[in-house]
Amino acid sequence: MRSRLAIRVHALLERHFPERRVFLKSDTDTRYIRLRPATQLIAYAGLSLLVGWTIIATAILLMDGIGADNFREQARRDQIAYQQRLNELAAERDTRAKEAIAAQERFNAALAQISVMQSELLASETRAKELETGLEVVQAKLRRALKERDATRAQLAALEDRQDAEGAQLAAAQTTPAEIDFAAQALAETAAERDRIARDARDALRQRDELKRALRLMQEQNDQIFRQIEEAMMISVKPLEKMFRAAGMPPEQILEQVRRGYSGMGGPLTPITFSTRGEEPTADELRANRILNRLDQLNLYRIAAEKAPFAMPVRAPVRYTSPFGYRRDPMTGGRRFHKGGDFAGPVGTPIYATADGVVKFAGWQSGYGKLVILQHDFGIQTYYAHNSRIRVKKGQRVSRGDHISDMGSTGRSTGPHLHYEIRVNGKPVNPMTYLKAARNVF
Repeated sequence: MRSRLAIRVHALLERHFPERRVFLKSDTDTRYIRLRPATQLIAYAGLSLLVGWTIIATAILLMDGIGADNFREQARRDQIAYQQRLNELAAERDTRAKEAIAAQERFNAALAQISVMQSELLASETRAKELETGLEVVQAKLRRALKERDATRAQLAALEDRQDAEGAQLAAAQTTPAEIDFAAQALAETAAERDRIARDARDALRQRDELKRALRLMQEQNDQIFRQIEEAMMISVKPLEKMFRAAGMPPEQILEQVRRGYSGMGGPLTPITFSTRGEEPTADELRANRILNRLDQLNLYRIAAEKAPFAMPVRAPVRYTSPFGYRRDPMTGGRRFHKGGDFAGPVGTPIYATADGVVKFAGWQSGYGKLVILQHDFGIQTYYAHNSRIRVKKGQRVSRGDHISDMGSTGRSTGPHLHYEIRVNGKPVNPMTYLKAARNVF
């Protein structure tokens, strides 16, 4: 059975690959090599495999070359786009920094102007009090002069009546010339005293009118100062109120909490005290107290803004790689909740405190790696995770802008970045809410 199968296979091979002989001739001899059908089949198959392998290898090399060129071109385009994005972010950061500096300068200028206006207001109030006192003195003097004038007129009338009576008596009794001269001198002195009193009364009336005019000008100047201060207060306070409301922090509660912590009295912002004699406060005094209360409110806002995380934790150029909320887990690929925002940058990039506070934790924590937790007022905590180095200790008090750590890739991380969290009463909130709220103020 096997031999018949071999014979059939050999016959089939003979049909397609007949036996051939290759003659090798030399000068003295002639030899040949016999190529059997099986040998030819093996050689043909080997040659076919070699040619096929050569074609496939060439095609693979060509495809790799084309793919590599495309990949390099795509990588180059991505790099250019990334560099342009970095330049745009750097330009935006510089613009925001300039806007923050300009806003701070405007804020300082407004405070300086308010201080100058407050000094002018106090000087104006003092001057107004002096003018009012002077006006009262002049009015008292005028009343006294009028009384003296009336008394003098009465005396003059009495003297005239007496002179008429005495003249009649002298005419009847043949008065002596000496007595007549004495009566005439007395009448002249009385008339001179009357004229002097009338001049004093006119001078007092003119001085009263001048004081009233000066007091009216002073009132107009005070009203202009009040108006400028009120406008400055409106421009300074409104953006701060908008910032706190945008961050979900009710301004009334925030100011009340700050006021409880800073309840001492005294200094240049002490409210104007009213008289204890039962006098009603004037409109200017009420207006001045409203401005002083507004100044106190502005100062409380400033204190509260320093204690809330209204600042960027990184000042160097970084890439915002992951937002707050649900996302695809970069380690497992599953869907998980991301409690903060990720800012990617080089290892060692400085990390800064975003508000005044106390270091609650500084060390290693699973998943977070090297972690710094700051405790702020209003029940706010900020988390700074995946650091390569920690520069603060637990219990240490820090201020906004202090260098607290360096960026790294410790813990559960795919590369160097800062994981930044804000928690209010233990609940994570979107940190971009605070950063965007402070964009137009700081």
